Parts: sequence; C-alpha cells; structure tokens
Amino acid sequence: MYMGNFEDKNDVQQEFQCSDEEMEGVKILLAWYEYANYEGSAFVLFERDGKLYEVNGGHCSCYGLEGQWDPEETNVDVLRHRMKSGSLGQDSYYNEGVFDKQLKGVLTRWASAHR
Repeated sequence: MYMGNFEDKNDVQQEFQCSDEEMEGVKILLAWYEYANYEGSAFVLFERDGKLYEVNGGHCSCYGLEGQWDPEETNVDVLRHRMKSGSLGQDSYYNEGVFDKQLKGVLTRWASAHR
C-alpha cells in the first residue's frame, strides 16, 4: 500500500536513494510520504525473510529522504503499542489520522498470515 507521495517501490528507492542490494527481498506492506511547508515525513513498513522492518525519515526544505534508509526490525505488538500509546500514524500537529487505519489493517492481515 503506497500513500501520499509514494506510488510504488521505485519511488521509495528513489526518495531514500537506496541501492538495489538494500531493496533486495523487500516486500513493502505500507509506505507513506508527505511533505508540506518545507518539511517532509516518511514511514515504510516492509517484510523481508519473514520479519517486519520499519524505516522512518524526515527532512526540512534543504534536503530529502536521501541517506535515511536505516531499517529497524519491529513486530506487530510494538507497532500497535506505538499507535495506541503514541502517535504512530497520526499527524502530530493536527492530531488526526494520516495512515493509522491503513496500518491497523496491514498489521491485522500480517499477524493472521504469520500465526
């Protein structure tokens, strides 16, 4: 699922300036990127070798997401906790959902498939 300014895996690779090797085996489950008022934020959740990983990025007007592809292993419980107790998937300025509903759906489907 691609949202905001991401339309496909190539967009993700181009914006983060990832090598083909870094993207090898990456199955993107959700990728979101928005920018306005000279600032941008991105979140990518992907599966590789049966494990979940996330990448978070942000920038000001001078730069983009380049050099920020730094996958961190995660899991469904951690992501759900960050959504419930934090602001994952929410716009912190307007306090409204950005990709929270989509992420809930992705996590539910992934958890069901990996029981």
